[in-house]
Amino acid sequence: MSSHPNPSIARAAGWMAGWLTLMVVIAVAGREATRELSVFQIMLLRSTLGMVMLWPLVRAAGGLAAVRTQRLPHHALRNAVHYTAQYGWFLALTLIPLAQVVAIEFTMPIWAAALAVVFLGESMDGRKWFAVVLGLVGVAVIVRPSAGDIDVGQLIALASAVGFAVSVVLVKSLTRTESAVSIIFWMLVVQSAIGMVPALLLWQWPSAQVWAWVVVVAFCGTYSHYCFARAMQHADTTVVVPMDFLRVPLTALVGWLVYSERLDLFTGLGVGLILAGNLLNLLRLPKVGWRARRKA
Repeated sequence: MSSHPNPSIARAAGWMAGWLTLMVVIAVAGREATRELSVFQIMLLRSTLGMVMLWPLVRAAGGLAAVRTQRLPHHALRNAVHYTAQYGWFLALTLIPLAQVVAIEFTMPIWAAALAVVFLGESMDGRKWFAVVLGLVGVAVIVRPSAGDIDVGQLIALASAVGFAVSVVLVKSLTRTESAVSIIFWMLVVQSAIGMVPALLLWQWPSAQVWAWVVVVAFCGTYSHYCFARAMQHADTTVVVPMDFLRVPLTALVGWLVYSERLDLFTGLGVGLILAGNLLNLLRLPKVGWRARRKA
């Protein structure tokens, strides 16, 4: 039985569709922006512009009163972890092949699921574990990381994956008392404060073309997390997180369309495994939840 008082797998999947779309777009926009700007600067501009973009939702929710919180230390911890993990992910890209970074990053659902079971009391039955395993196998088939000894870049990527998992669990905990708007508002405020000094030390004014990419990064970065927080309000972490596996084949497809990156048989097989895991997770759980509510 879900730990959420009003579980809705369909609504969670709908919000995750928004998350996936925006995350695929931000991958392209971020790649273009890093051709000219430092990661610190992009992350700062994403947060500061994001506050402006989020304001219509803040105002619709009731203004600053709607984002008042008594869990500021929780918000600060979550965003410090997320900011550090995000920077580590970008750093790993400069140290090891992209395929290895992606493969290691998507161990995150395993850590998130385990942490959610331990700290949030969520259930993790065999079906959920099998969905996660299918997704991980699918990701491994797609990226096919080369064999070799663990190096510093791989350790940084692994630490980032664990950091992202901690961030996900902290978001789930926050959704029990905080609105999605409040979670994203404090994300933007805290991460702006964290990134201000390093970004200003490396500051250079973006060209007009890069400004356009930065605006896209800010919009996608803000509203993707809003979609994710809303998804977490409708279903358990162990249901929502495996849906993120779809980001790998979707990104591969965009890489093929935009950058002419090669798609092969392994990618098709990996996509099939990822879709199978997600369908198993999504199609059978509503029925179980309905029976559980009937018995309650």
